[in-house]
Amino acid sequence: MFESLSDRLESAFKVLKGTHRITELNVAESIKEIRRALVAADVNYKIAKEFTDKVKEKALGRENILRNVNPGQLMVKIVFDELTALMGGQSVGINVKGTPGVVLVAGLQGSGKTTFCAKLARYLKEQRKMLPLLVACDVYRPAAIEQLNILGASIQVPVYREEGNMDPVAIARNALQYARTHGQNVVILDTAGRLAIDEAMMAEVAAIKRTIEPTETLFVVDAMTGQDAVNTAQAFHERIQYDGVVLTKLDGDTRGGAALSIKYTVGKPIKFISTGEKLETLDVFHPDRMARRILGMGDVLSLVEKAEMELDEAEARRLEKRLQQNKFDFNDFLSQLQQIKRLGDLKSLLSMLPGMDKALRNIHIDERHLLHIEAMIKSMTPQERQNPDILNLSRKKRIARGSGVPLEKVNLFIKNFHDMRKLMQQMTQHRGKMPPMPRMPYPKGFRR
Repeated sequence: MFESLSDRLESAFKVLKGTHRITELNVAESIKEIRRALVAADVNYKIAKEFTDKVKEKALGRENILRNVNPGQLMVKIVFDELTALMGGQSVGINVKGTPGVVLVAGLQGSGKTTFCAKLARYLKEQRKMLPLLVACDVYRPAAIEQLNILGASIQVPVYREEGNMDPVAIARNALQYARTHGQNVVILDTAGRLAIDEAMMAEVAAIKRTIEPTETLFVVDAMTGQDAVNTAQAFHERIQYDGVVLTKLDGDTRGGAALSIKYTVGKPIKFISTGEKLETLDVFHPDRMARRILGMGDVLSLVEKAEMELDEAEARRLEKRLQQNKFDFNDFLSQLQQIKRLGDLKSLLSMLPGMDKALRNIHIDERHLLHIEAMIKSMTPQERQNPDILNLSRKKRIARGSGVPLEKVNLFIKNFHDMRKLMQQMTQHRGKMPPMPRMPYPKGFRR
């Protein structure tokens, strides 16, 4: 995400490296590179020109005020401020107030609309402690209804559907009544999409909106379509007047133009971003944090928030106590592994750390190895999980057969488990004194 833009902006700032003060000449050269970077990221030239004009004006305006400030650092600060402003300035929450609150979700086919509905339901259920109801209003694609059913079941959220009813307006109206009588306090409507904008789709979404009067209307757009995403967002807004935008597939080969241009073009905020297929990969959009990631500063705040939301504090205290008592076993390790998996894609998480996005760019993290570890633990007997020290050769061979991995991998995992357990015990007993870090279990999940 934003890899090319980040690299080009870094090159633009290098123009000022080694200079002692801001001048019109060195600013002009840096500004030219920044404008090229934005246009290459599929930002409309008019927007890129206006953006760089503001940056230039602010940089030259501080020429005489901040003589002792490093010009490169000053330019980074100015670009950060302007990127944040371009993307909306601050995060904007979703309005789900009402009895029930109603969220109407619209977008083109293939944009990730149905998956987003499930992600939003999970977010509202887990983080807002709400009782969502998913509604299948895409009556033209049976696969969309079935997909919503499967996703709803995976997060234990009910899905309202009407077999044989081809009137999405009536389905939406009936779903609201169902929600009121069954105690669901937020309704999420998945509407039909098309491969391209057409009058029938627009009229249908507009009719649903007029009938149910949603508290929030969201437009889902595929970030990988670049400037086309911005044009589609504008066309939709002219017709249905939505409240916010959801950018999906930001983990794909996207240049970032949509994220940078939509707020400026449409005047509506980006409210959520999605970075993968997993239902955990939905984040509230924070313009300042996104600007930090674009500039290679990382996004530690989002990482901390994700950990706080997904990890069980009581479970962490229980495990710490077991470590102190030297009772940490494979059941405890499996519990930790499952919590880590809940955080989402490991590479995306690590890229939130300052400087890591570039470092990880050409590194492949194969998360299937986490599944292998899980399979090895689940191939153990309850006694073996509770007593790691009893694993002899015959037991290891049985675990290898049961998990489908070679015996040497089982040996490596068990050895590294014991090393890790020893390290973690030392850390809990001697806080502040960090012992050498051993290899983590099954390290070959990382490869270039």
